[in-house]
Amino acid sequence: MDTPFYLELFQNAANQIDKNVLAGKQLEVATGLYGDSVFLKLYKKSWAGPSADPLTAKTRIFFSIWISDSDIAQQKLFYNIHAFKLRLLKGYKIESRKFADSFRVSFLEFERQWPNVNVHYGPLTLMQGWIAYDPDKMQEEIIKLSNNFLELEPLIDQTLAKFKA
Repeated sequence: MDTPFYLELFQNAANQIDKNVLAGKQLEVATGLYGDSVFLKLYKKSWAGPSADPLTAKTRIFFSIWISDSDIAQQKLFYNIHAFKLRLLKGYKIESRKFADSFRVSFLEFERQWPNVNVHYGPLTLMQGWIAYDPDKMQEEIIKLSNNFLELEPLIDQTLAKFKA
């Protein structure tokens, strides 16, 4: 995989996400490498353990889009929402399975906007899907998936509110 090419492509996509919308929703965007994958993540600091880096905290929620050599071979660009160790999130009393089930019920309203999406995972992966890999449209697709998440993002806060301690 041409890692520098994909890092630049993902960063260019991140730069095109509306900064005013991100700020208004208290969302942050990051791009980088995880293992052999290039990623873009959208997250809130409030969705992570206090005083921890929200990109690496044990307790965190984030939306991610990524690609690796094996994904390119499959002709797929993947996306998902992860929710790690929410039982440790300060100010909440969360059972991961109940949180995931509650989120997924609300997600049904948005499901049709997400190509090839699946919610039949354990509680750590709230949803995951993929789109067909097209190198000529990939930046545009990353932006489109990110904007879809911006519409969906309130579901995470609404679901968290149900588990406030």
